[in-house]
Amino acid sequence: MANISSWIDFSASSPEVAERLIGATFLVGGVGGRIVETEAYDREDPASHSFSGQTKRNAVMFGPPGRIYVYRSYGIHWCLNFVCREEGHGAAVLIRALEPTAGIDVMRARRGLENIRLLCAGPGRVCQALAITHEHNGMEIYAPPFQLLAATEPIDVARGPRIGISKAMDVPWRFGLRGSPFLSRPIKPS
Repeated sequence: MANISSWIDFSASSPEVAERLIGATFLVGGVGGRIVETEAYDREDPASHSFSGQTKRNAVMFGPPGRIYVYRSYGIHWCLNFVCREEGHGAAVLIRALEPTAGIDVMRARRGLENIRLLCAGPGRVCQALAITHEHNGMEIYAPPFQLLAATEPIDVARGPRIGISKAMDVPWRFGLRGSPFLSRPIKPS
C-alpha cells in the first residue's frame, strides 16, 4: 500500500478529497479500517463550521491541509475530520464510517458491543472505536499514531446529499462505498 503523500493531495477541494478517501485504510495505533463514508464541508457552505469565519473551536480547519480536526457534536460525541484546501481556506472532510479491519477486539472493548457492523457506523462511533479525542486535534494525518493507506482495488463510489445537518441539506457531498453494509445510513442518490 502507498504512503499518503504519494496518492492524495489534501490541498484539493473537500469534495475531491472526500471521494478519494473512500476505500482508503485509516488506522490509529494500528486500530481501524477501510473508510466507507465521508462528507465534504467548505467555508462557502452554510453547513460548515468555517462558514462564519475562524473561531477557537474551528481554527484547525483554517490551518495547513493534511491535519486532523476534531470537534464535539451535541456536546457528546467526538467527530473526526481531515483538513483540506489551502491554508486559511477552512475546509474539511468528515469521516462518517469505517469498515473495521484491524484491532476489532480493541474496538469492541472500547464500544462495548459485539456487532461489527455497528462498531464504526457513524462519526461518533468512529471516534469512540479509534479512541479519537480533542487531544488529536491539529495533528498531522501522516504522522504517528495515524496511518492512511490508499485503496488497493477499484472503488465504486456512491454520492448523495449529506445527513444530520439543517442547512444545505441538498448538497451532494456525501460519499460512500456503494453497497457497503458498514455505512451509517444508505446513500440516496441526489
